[in-house]
This record gives sequence, structure tokens and C-alpha cells, in this order.
Amino acid sequence: MGLEWLKPAAFLGSILFALIGVLIFWLCFVIIDKVTPYDLWHEIVEKQNMALAMIVAAMCLGISIIVAAAIHG
Repeated sequence: MGLEWLKPAAFLGSILFALIGVLIFWLCFVIIDKVTPYDLWHEIVEKQNMALAMIVAAMCLGISIIVAAAIHG
């Protein structure tokens, strides 16, 4: 089992899948931000809407779990 994770192919594959996962997560977040009837940044940061912040955090975790499961197979 030794140093299999140190092989260049495994390392580059991990980096590639991480970048794909981050890109898909960012794309999903932008789509959800556009679909909502208000500006998420304005509501969360300027108006201190903690309920919306919790919903967005749960949405981020959900998208992350889905992307991770899709990449893992």
C-alpha cells in the first residue's frame, strides 16, 4: 500500500477532480443565486438575515455532498 498516493497520476487526478468539484459547486451556487428573487449577498451581509444564511449554508452542504458522491462514483 506504501506510497501509491504519491504517484503523479493519482496526484494529478485528485487535483483535477477537486477542480471539477469546485467548478460544479460554484456553478450551482450562481444558478441558485440567480433563481432567488433577492440578492443573497445583500440579504446575508448587509441586512444580517441569519435565517437565510442558515438556508444557504445547508444548500452549500447539500450541493457539496452531491458533487462529492458523483465524483466518488
